[in-house]
Amino acid sequence: MKKENEKIIGEFLRHAGELSEEIETDTEALLGTVPFIFGILRERPEAFVLSAMGDYLMHRPPNLDPKTAELIAIAASAAAGADNCLKTHIGAARRTGATRDEILDTLLLTSIIGRTKMLASSLRVFSAVFEADTDAAGGEKKTDGKNPGEATPEQ
Repeated sequence: MKKENEKIIGEFLRHAGELSEEIETDTEALLGTVPFIFGILRERPEAFVLSAMGDYLMHRPPNLDPKTAELIAIAASAAAGADNCLKTHIGAARRTGATRDEILDTLLLTSIIGRTKMLASSLRVFSAVFEADTDAAGGEKKTDGKNPGEATPEQ
């Protein structure tokens, strides 16, 4: 890294403590709570400020209104299985004016993608097992009543 860039970063990080406090205060105002992870990450102010600054800036992207951003955060939290984040972002979405129905629709739409992903993955395996059985039978489908793909004594 160039010396001048190291100097810029060093100067920025010298303010990590005060920036961390401001990020935490602003995040609480935005979400209505301070995320659990902040408490532990703040033990390393430099790491916290670098991580949280990007999250903070992206949480309200310039091309999305706050309600839309929160509905997307709800979908992402649900898809990731992040229940505490989901609860936080549902509350934040409500503060931006999102209705119960808009939040429910967001969750239902998210579930379609989750279900589709599960089906696509599992049906690929399903197809591969049955194709292997067809190939093993010389190109003809097995119809012996046994579960294709199930191990037989001779396997």
